[in-house]
Amino acid sequence: MTAAPKPAPIRDARGKRPQFYEAQGLDQAMSMILVLASEFAVLRERMDTLERILEAHGIDAAAAIEAYAPTTEVLTARETWRQAFLARLYYLARKDAADAARGDTDTRFRETIETIAER
Repeated sequence: MTAAPKPAPIRDARGKRPQFYEAQGLDQAMSMILVLASEFAVLRERMDTLERILEAHGIDAAAAIEAYAPTTEVLTARETWRQAFLARLYYLARKDAADAARGDTDTRFRETIETIAER
């Protein structure tokens, strides 16, 4: 029996991120939208490639997809991917929560910058 792999530690840049929009949460929403857009673009390209390959081999992909029954291993792999995707999607919200838990505030950030500038 093999031991389950240890999850990789989460590494984030520390300190406040620049804020581009005045409305609270809009920067996070924009980041999430961009992550989704990039994932969608990659998925679209892969689907196009797959459809072209299957068509070249005379395979009816629509019928094969409808008849497909994923195994437990496939479902586990999909869930692993889904969790990694959600981690990327909610990166900023998670980072902001971690910053808040550490007490990283705009005031503290500015104080640190002033301290560094004095040296």
